[in-house]
Amino acid sequence: MNTIEKPEFEVAVIGAGPGGIAAAVKLRRAGIDDFIVLERADEVGGSWHENHYPGLGVDIPALAYQYSFARKADWTRVFPLGAEVKKYHVEVAHRFGVHERVRFGAEVEREEWDEDADHWKLRLADGSVVTARFVISAVGAFVRPKVDVGIPGARTFKGKVLRPSSWDDGYDLTGKRVGIIGTGASAVQIIPAIAPEVARLTVFQRTPVWSLPKPDFPVPPALRRVLAVPGVQPFLHGSALVVIDLALRLAIGAPSSVVHPVMDRFDAVCRSLYRRYLTYVIKDPATRAALTPDFGPVAKRPTMSNGYLRAYNRDNVELVTTPIEKITPTGVRTGDSTLHRFDALILATGYEVFSDPETYRPGTVLGRNGFDLAKFYHEEGLQAYQSVSVPGLPNRWTLVGPYSWTGSGWHAFVEMTADHAVRAIGETRRRGSGWCEIRRDAADAYHRQVHQRGESLRYYLADLNGHVPTYYRNSQGDTTYVRPSGFFEASRGNRRFPLDDYEYRTRADATVPA
Repeated sequence: MNTIEKPEFEVAVIGAGPGGIAAAVKLRRAGIDDFIVLERADEVGGSWHENHYPGLGVDIPALAYQYSFARKADWTRVFPLGAEVKKYHVEVAHRFGVHERVRFGAEVEREEWDEDADHWKLRLADGSVVTARFVISAVGAFVRPKVDVGIPGARTFKGKVLRPSSWDDGYDLTGKRVGIIGTGASAVQIIPAIAPEVARLTVFQRTPVWSLPKPDFPVPPALRRVLAVPGVQPFLHGSALVVIDLALRLAIGAPSSVVHPVMDRFDAVCRSLYRRYLTYVIKDPATRAALTPDFGPVAKRPTMSNGYLRAYNRDNVELVTTPIEKITPTGVRTGDSTLHRFDALILATGYEVFSDPETYRPGTVLGRNGFDLAKFYHEEGLQAYQSVSVPGLPNRWTLVGPYSWTGSGWHAFVEMTADHAVRAIGETRRRGSGWCEIRRDAADAYHRQVHQRGESLRYYLADLNGHVPTYYRNSQGDTTYVRPSGFFEASRGNRRFPLDDYEYRTRADATVPA
């Protein structure tokens, strides 16, 4: 009789950002204590640890950006800055005994299901291997910064190169000539933060961004006391989720003959109102025209800032919309043959996102019978049961997977997907099974339903606003970033899924040593 090699850990969680912390807390609460969290950085927090650029902060209220099991009433601002958000995650990790379970500097490069041993082998960048019976991937939505910015000569620049994800806090921008490529969420925060101190700031814009006023202010002590009253924060947060839930359900549930004209009119009205707003905010007509989007407000990730648009009224800030020809050793050459010279260049060119098939590299996640997750996603499109589980990958779940975002804060939905993984793990243990795997028929039925219900989203993102680049629509034309359902339906689906949608197997010819 063969003996199965016992893995080092029952569960391995990949990533110690918001999702990884949630998963670890949920495991402990379920009585599953034999786990490890593998984190590539040297501290928990994910993006809130890796990013520390000027102006960094959340773009949704703190009330909706926290764990349900660790509510914080004493936020200093309605929209906290990055340092406070990072501190919150570190404190939560310590308070719930997660921090002590994290192995830092452990970057997982390859996940392999061992057919003979019935467990996962996680190969790390340092050459070591961690084995675990179950794997929860908590990598997050923004998987890795784009290495290739897609501009010729990007590596030739001789001045200082800065990126939002690897900001050099020791470099002083005061009095420098600075260029920034990109006008996404990071750039919207960086630009007004550095504009007053640099000699000149040149912003290279491919696509304008919607930037709305941010109702941010310090939280007064009286309000903090109110928020500390038990039940107040859950009620306020829940009320907001109800509103968002209703809007999403209306958008996806009504007939296309009704929804499509409403979307058309919605975009037209919003663009008209935004043009009026820009007339009030931006002084120069040419700059105002360049900053005016020709797409709807939610076709790309909208931003909120009280300083971004007004930064263009400064004499030392220039907006350039002429396409970039190349980056040179001294600056940036645009298509009109103008050479813009800089001391420092900020590459705010974005991340590889979970909803794009290109983010998944062949040979990095390998399941049963040679199943390759990247190949599956490239050939059959991004899909996963309840956004977390894929046939062919036993004992493995992804907290931020295809069709996962429901309009809530990140914490709310990684908690529900973590609950899904922990519930499936618990049922596998209860049945005495060696492993579980989502049934292909259940996964296919779920995906057919999700794809069908996403018709209105595809119309809005791929047809009505198909001319604008956005990570809400991937390279395959699918809208796999957003889940076409309300928040509460998604929550029920992840927390109450039929247990028999999984199949549970035990090797009859093997024994596991005690």
